[in-house]
Amino acid sequence: MNLRPDQLAAQLERPLAPLWLLHGNEPLLVLEAADAIRAAARRQGYEERETLVVGQGFKWDALTLAAGNMSLFGGAKLIDLRIPTGKPGRDGGDALQRYVAAPPAQTLTLITLPEVDWQTRKTGWFKAVAEAAVTLELNAPERERLPDWVGRRLAAQKQSAAPEALAFIADHVEGNLLAAHQEILKLGLLHGEGALTLEQVQDAVLNVARYDIDKLRQAVIEGDPARCARLLDGLRGEGAAPPLVLWALANETRSLANLCAGRDAGQPLPALFKAERIFEPRRQQAIGRALGRLSQGSLRAALMHAARIDRMIKGLATGDVWDEFLQLALRLARRG
Repeated sequence: MNLRPDQLAAQLERPLAPLWLLHGNEPLLVLEAADAIRAAARRQGYEERETLVVGQGFKWDALTLAAGNMSLFGGAKLIDLRIPTGKPGRDGGDALQRYVAAPPAQTLTLITLPEVDWQTRKTGWFKAVAEAAVTLELNAPERERLPDWVGRRLAAQKQSAAPEALAFIADHVEGNLLAAHQEILKLGLLHGEGALTLEQVQDAVLNVARYDIDKLRQAVIEGDPARCARLLDGLRGEGAAPPLVLWALANETRSLANLCAGRDAGQPLPALFKAERIFEPRRQQAIGRALGRLSQGSLRAALMHAARIDRMIKGLATGDVWDEFLQLALRLARRG
């Protein structure tokens, strides 16, 4: 039986079917559905749980043995079978077809898969499992439905937000529902029940989305070498992704290079700021001062430095990436 995700809660209030199949392209939704099924199983007396993870060297006899072993507590048992690759192989496919043809008594079997491609959907084992089990396909909502999804999550924790605030969250978490989930939980911790303002949402989401990298960009523009060093050390300690740090520094360098070239060609700074989409007065002032200490030659050298760091990150050149980040930041932040 195919079940829509929004039908799951009602289904779990009934006596549980012996076979469940979860698959989809969004790990968060698969995990949440599996957690809900496991919780319902505990409520309905499935006192023991055995987890089997199919990996290299997995023996499919383990599934048969798990089904044959009675619960240590004499009650019903949950078998949690996870196939991370979605490819059980020939032996696994045969074993699954035999298993679902005659599910063991007093046993609930939960099978979880990743996103299933069209080739897998045509296999005999998948068809057999999908037909025998209560099946849920759990995919990330389409982009246009993401604000509504965020709104429902906020409503579950007794919060709400205006459409522009929901759109803001959606813009910053698109393609990563786990990030969206974390942002929503954080809003619940930071603010009480009720309506959230756009400013509250912007402050909370941006503080996470930037991972303090915007502060690094600000320190570079404002010519604060000591702060650059502290921020880079903090980002390294927190496990910030080097490609993200490089993107921030390289993007700032390219913007400065464009502004510097335009200024040297006689173009007015206000027009150049508009072209680079730089509207905040404080940032405009800081960049104006930065352009006073940087030249086209120094910025070209900084871009070449960034390209060298990119090769290091990709393993095409040797060196300490974080030390090079520091050298690049200091090159841009130097005052003389």
